[in-house]
Amino acid sequence: MLIRTAIILSLALAAILIAACGADPEPTPTPTETPTPTPVPTSTPAPTTAEASTTSMEERMPQDNDTVEVHYHGTLDNGEVFDSSRERAPFSFVVGSGQVIAGFDNAVRRISVGESITVRLEPEEAYGQPRDDYIVEVPLSLLQDGMDVGDPVVFSNGTRGVITAVSENAATVDANHWLAGEALTFEIELLSIN
Repeated sequence: MLIRTAIILSLALAAILIAACGADPEPTPTPTETPTPTPVPTSTPAPTTAEASTTSMEERMPQDNDTVEVHYHGTLDNGEVFDSSRERAPFSFVVGSGQVIAGFDNAVRRISVGESITVRLEPEEAYGQPRDDYIVEVPLSLLQDGMDVGDPVVFSNGTRGVITAVSENAATVDANHWLAGEALTFEIELLSIN
């Protein structure tokens, strides 16, 4: 019963969400940043051939289609930590692939292996501003019995939402990202480029 309800809900909500969301591309603004490079010794011996190739890779900045590995720590303006990789494995993604928000992608492109950067991303560089057209009414007949305010809903295209209100015949579902409208500060350390 739950699976059938989820499938029916997914199909109905997909049509609603596709119509409501459109396909507006997000702009790719340049973030404000404060790079913190790794200290470099004042004198170093001449590198061997193997060391020279490693050094040039470490000095290279990531480009589109590079797979990078980073550690990051994300906070809101009030200091609240919303996510961090510091207590778990490093995070990997392909630069320029759309796997991360634009501001994060742009920040990583500006540092070399071993360097760190701190950037504050305005909502437009992160998850955007909340949009009214991402809030939709869903007939209760398409939801599982007993669903209430605060319960999550997953649309057929993978978009997630949360029920914000329930009336006699329908539920209001907000499909905006939970960080929409928030400025995000990231401390990012580039660990490797593959």
